[in-house]
Amino acid sequence: MTHLTRRLFIASTLAATATHLPAQTAGWDAVADRAQRLDQLHSLIVARNGAPVIAMAPRGPGLDRLANVKSVSKTIVATLTGIAIDRGEIALDSTLSDVAPRLVPAGADPRVADLTVQDLVTMRAGLERTSGAGYGGWVSSGNWVANALSRPMVADPGGRMLYSTGSIHVLGAVLSTVADASLLDLARARLGRPLGIDIPPWTRDPQGRYLGGNEMALTPNAMLRFAEMIRQGGVWNGTRVVSRVWIAASFAPQTRSPYSGLSYGYGWFLGRAQGQDYALARGYGGQIICIVPDLATSIVITSDPTLPARSDGYFGVLTDLIEQAIIPTALSA
Repeated sequence: MTHLTRRLFIASTLAATATHLPAQTAGWDAVADRAQRLDQLHSLIVARNGAPVIAMAPRGPGLDRLANVKSVSKTIVATLTGIAIDRGEIALDSTLSDVAPRLVPAGADPRVADLTVQDLVTMRAGLERTSGAGYGGWVSSGNWVANALSRPMVADPGGRMLYSTGSIHVLGAVLSTVADASLLDLARARLGRPLGIDIPPWTRDPQGRYLGGNEMALTPNAMLRFAEMIRQGGVWNGTRVVSRVWIAASFAPQTRSPYSGLSYGYGWFLGRAQGQDYALARGYGGQIICIVPDLATSIVITSDPTLPARSDGYFGVLTDLIEQAIIPTALSA
């Protein structure tokens, strides 16, 4: 993915519950109408060059009310990892034994101590997954970090992607350890404050560590600010939040999801449609932040967080909305 631009463009959408903006276009009206028919969808924001062309909330709490972003939290933690690397607190090749040896439980596979930050942020730790069928047992355990790291190795570290919230929770614990601050404090200081957004407390494990990789809450408008910061190369209102180098690395494929088939970088799923590369953060139920850099386009979607959104179901419908409606309209605008 290449150069991110900042040119200003004003347009709008038509929908019964949309925020009406000037310079409406038939193309964006059609996108909004298509989105409005999705019963599971709560909100949709599309911004071009930093200005919303669609801002609608046909259902749910609204654009300025908190939404559980589910596993979009993984992308937030990945970005905090990039910031920690920028600050010299850790490196991609830092191992658990280097930076957080006390997190490694007694009796763990000997390879656990050598797991790297890169293994964790790409979910290639090789450990049995804590997501899916294993999630309930994991969060019922007395120590989520120890439980995740005590699981059997089912793949080589650094090998195939094993989508697992436990890996990102361990990563969050590493970030807290090296900075001597909670993940909440890091998120507020390093993202919330520069972006001017509220990040409320969320779920904590039995040791008091904030859950890395799930259950964070943001408003759709706050999600848009995060997306726009990433789109603009890590800068918001003239303030450097995360390095352009980290964003470029995040958008480079490292592995591939066995479920959606999308490539995966550092916290971002990576796809291509209509000749355009895009990066996507995805959460259960249909929570999405998507960036199409070469079209200067950011997309935010929130949905009912209690209903599933499988790759061959509702998430596939949202992918079609992005690939077959939003991207083509942005290309022709």
